[in-house]
Amino acid sequence: MKFLFDSDTWQEIYGSIRKNKTRTVITIFGAFWGILLLVCLLGAARGIENSFNSLFGDFATNSLFIGGGRTSMPFKGFQEGKQISLNINDVEAIKREVKGIEFVVPRNATGGQVTHGFKTASFTVFGDYPKLDKVQKKNMVYGRFINQNDINENKKVCVITEEVYKQLYDKEEEAVGSYLKVNSISFLVVGVYKAGQFEGNTSVHIPFSTFQLIYNKVDEFAWMMVTGKSGFDIEQVEFDVKLLLKNLHKVHPEDNRAFGGFNLGKEIGKLTGFLTGMQFLTWFVGIATLIAGVFAIGNILLITVKERTKEIGIRRALGATPANIKQQIVLESVFLTLLAGSFGIIAGGVILMLIDAADTFLVNPTVNIPVILVAFLLLVTLGTLIGFIPAYIATVMKPIDALRDE
Repeated sequence: MKFLFDSDTWQEIYGSIRKNKTRTVITIFGAFWGILLLVCLLGAARGIENSFNSLFGDFATNSLFIGGGRTSMPFKGFQEGKQISLNINDVEAIKREVKGIEFVVPRNATGGQVTHGFKTASFTVFGDYPKLDKVQKKNMVYGRFINQNDINENKKVCVITEEVYKQLYDKEEEAVGSYLKVNSISFLVVGVYKAGQFEGNTSVHIPFSTFQLIYNKVDEFAWMMVTGKSGFDIEQVEFDVKLLLKNLHKVHPEDNRAFGGFNLGKEIGKLTGFLTGMQFLTWFVGIATLIAGVFAIGNILLITVKERTKEIGIRRALGATPANIKQQIVLESVFLTLLAGSFGIIAGGVILMLIDAADTFLVNPTVNIPVILVAFLLLVTLGTLIGFIPAYIATVMKPIDALRDE
């Protein structure tokens, strides 16, 4: 390791770099571009992943939505076009008959005029159970969400979004504990939450049982959210649930329009597969570019060794050992690699910061420090290995032959 602190060694490296400035810049650029590309691609992949997580993060990832529609095929005496209405008995049957079910959450909704003081606006009013908070997490800012006691006692309480608060309340006015009129019926506000990107931000939630009484829905509801247990295929869960509902509502087994819905778990699975593929491609392209850049360093060093053949012969004649020659050339390769890698990481970090500041669709595009260290270590390792090639060529020639080189 003594040669690392030898000033003559570094003077020779500096002299070689200074003598061929253009060549050195071109050499460094290859490895610089490789690490820069890898950092930017990994950051972009993380940004896209964060964007998807922020979009669907409030939902259980293995959820699906099912609602009643109209039949498209006649069956058991019923003509096509029959309206299907879901009811509480369907919920109990699904819990009892379908394997892999974790939660079944029925929901209702209607439009409503909501008033606070002298301010009135139109919002969507939902009738919900407390379990909604388990499958679609509510980011509460103040107060609480609907609880089971609200359901049992048919309480006139409501939970609103921040946007509803902004439209109906004065700044710094306390919402929790105040009253709103929903379609002329007074409700006590018990909570305010920040809506996620995937849900409406002008929502008012009241207890499901209260909604049923006020709007005379009895046991019927508009749609349900179904969440599968971990390890169960959400597509199979959807198939089983719809097949059961078809039997309960006397719908033809091949009628695909009687029950509409959206399988969030299936779509998230596609996105997850896409992200995995993109990360693999990112590493492949990045590492391939790194290798290409390191080979460029090796090629330049081969040319340098060729140009310095006589100089190497003189050093050998004066007593320099093959190990000394190898160390100097490998050190030059490692130095150039370190220089290129450092500039590439810094430039990549700056680019990711600019992308984040620009408020693009990429959310917090960052790269973990361990990943950067692995990429940097890989670059240095490759730079060291590639340096052995010109180092070997420089030491296999005999000093007398090197001195004769023109």
